[in-house]
Amino acid sequence: MRDGARFTLMNSLVSLTIQEDAAVIRIDNPPVNALSPGVPEGIVARIAEAESDPAVRFIVVMGAGATFIAGADIRELENAAWNRPANLPNLHGALARIENCPKPVVMAIHGNALGGGLEVAMAGHYRVATRDAQVGQPEVNLGIIPGAEGTQRLPRLAGIQKAIEMCVTGKPIKAPEALEAGILDSLVDGDLADGAIAFARGVLDRPLIRTSDRTEKLGAAESKGHDLARKIRRGQTAPLKAVDAVEAAASLPFEQGCRRERELFDECLKGPQSRALIHAFFAERAASKIPGVPKDAPTIMPKTVAIIGAGTMGAGIAMACANASLDVRIKDVSDKALDSGVKNIRRNYESSVKKGRFTPEAAEQRIARIRPQLDYSGFETADLIVEAAFENLELKKTIFAELDRIAKPDCILGTNTSTLDIDVIAAQTARPESVVGLHFFSPANVMRLLEIVRGKRTSPAILASSLALAKKLSKVGVVAGNCPGFIGNRMLFPYMYESQFVVEEGATPEQVDRALTGFGMAMGIFAVDDMAGIDVACRVREELNQFSEPGARKPLVQPWLYAQGRYGQKTGKGWYTYGSDRQPVPDPEVNEQIRSLAREAGVAQRTFTDQEIIERTLYALINEGARLLDEGFALRASDIDVVYINGYGFPAWRGGPMFFADQTGLDNVLASVRRFHAAFGDRWKPAPLLERLARESSTFREHDAARRI
Repeated sequence: MRDGARFTLMNSLVSLTIQEDAAVIRIDNPPVNALSPGVPEGIVARIAEAESDPAVRFIVVMGAGATFIAGADIRELENAAWNRPANLPNLHGALARIENCPKPVVMAIHGNALGGGLEVAMAGHYRVATRDAQVGQPEVNLGIIPGAEGTQRLPRLAGIQKAIEMCVTGKPIKAPEALEAGILDSLVDGDLADGAIAFARGVLDRPLIRTSDRTEKLGAAESKGHDLARKIRRGQTAPLKAVDAVEAAASLPFEQGCRRERELFDECLKGPQSRALIHAFFAERAASKIPGVPKDAPTIMPKTVAIIGAGTMGAGIAMACANASLDVRIKDVSDKALDSGVKNIRRNYESSVKKGRFTPEAAEQRIARIRPQLDYSGFETADLIVEAAFENLELKKTIFAELDRIAKPDCILGTNTSTLDIDVIAAQTARPESVVGLHFFSPANVMRLLEIVRGKRTSPAILASSLALAKKLSKVGVVAGNCPGFIGNRMLFPYMYESQFVVEEGATPEQVDRALTGFGMAMGIFAVDDMAGIDVACRVREELNQFSEPGARKPLVQPWLYAQGRYGQKTGKGWYTYGSDRQPVPDPEVNEQIRSLAREAGVAQRTFTDQEIIERTLYALINEGARLLDEGFALRASDIDVVYINGYGFPAWRGGPMFFADQTGLDNVLASVRRFHAAFGDRWKPAPLLERLARESSTFREHDAARRI
């Protein structure tokens, strides 16, 4: 009821407050004001009520809580993608109702206006935002395109090229950039509601212009959008269809363009890439759910971090921590090693400044947080100590025995080992419950994955703290069991060595890498070996005593490369040769040596198709993943997918190796594995879980669901 000049109408999701001549509609659907069923209907109802009130001259729409509207309910998108009953909101009528309101509708944005949120905002007559707000059309990250007229209204506000850039990259833009592009009309300092009301009163004398009627920025339909999509979203279909939809805005009337958008949206949503990317989205969120670690488990959020080792990994970890506003000490054993690490840190920040990622001031602030030193002074006050020394078990055992004497009682003791036994390392301390594997991926300041390795005695509090640390560092943490190589590298070895065997049998490194990148991998396996360091791979093999079984086939070429000092990019020569641009160039000497070593070993030669290469390499990866899952070292198949998407360059649009196996059909994968087992022996013995799921016509995804972790 009215109370003087102010009254409020409410339902559970959308409220209406009348204040003098202003109607303020607030969307309150926590946590992110998603466009769940009831929200669009509530907005329409409140618009109608405000429109019918003669005292109201204009309407402001805003979000309650921390954000405007962060998009659609992705669970409903998942249901639709898998042809399950879905309750997707029909925004088209709601957007038309907003746009056709005879009173000015001002959208007031704070936090995020993403996906459907931006589409709702663009239906308003005006848009204002706080300076720290951001807007975007990230649907491409889920394998779809904007489906609520976003590809038609965005180019009318920002132009064809800017709309294509936003829809293809999926990256949100900050409010100042959105203002410059024409998406926003004003920025608000101070209270958003007050600022939006003041803005609305300032435009009351202007004629109302619907976004759908604007054409001045559309220009020609032709663009270079398809080239951009192929360059930055290699192998993906949604970015190309997003370009088609945006270009339709320039060639078709608004209503026809909207129909074309809906056709393209439906094609994407029902396609395999949407299923894969939505799977990857939810897989990341599931990875933080760990049996025995309750949501309210006590955590230690480090403020100070000490790092042992200023090499590539240590320097990268230091930068990751400094970027998260943590104070860092970094130690090494010599001035030379420490100076080299500090120079690399500064060089990386200078590169980021040149690329526009940081301002010079922000880079210097981060550098100032990192304190290099040659001793353990200050380590006794650190909340977290990360050992990033040489990958040698005896060295790491010595370091942890020393840390046990130095570190404060509640300090997290992390080792950045990529393969070694966490329990053996933890046993050097009197507090094995405080020891955890923190396997960062190189470059640690860039790569999103943090593999968190749980020892037998690692406490739930330390695991919870490690997961919180990953989030603090803007990384995705995945908990792995303690076995040689954990999840990622244990699976990598069969993949890597099978690739080498294929080369010994007649393929070339460049052919294998071309087949893998054609499949969608970010890099070919031989380019990866060169980047990581052939010397590192050989040392790890010795540590793990690989190929120790009698009669086990051993790689022929990698040991030769190591003996020749061809360690990869760091020496300019490995499987490939490298110039200043660090791009791999096939080396005739290596290819000749491959054939020579194969002849000496009596390896029969043949030709390979790309499909044969994919099956021979990736099915080895999948078979080992099934074994890991069955043995309990990976909690979920989806955790394996997260590891390989974020740490090893597996294409997200294929969903990860285990999801890819599901889509291929586990019976088909098993048939190939059995064929390879017959041809090559025990290294291809089918994993029991793969056999069982194939026999049951099941999938790894269904296996995860049945376990309800």
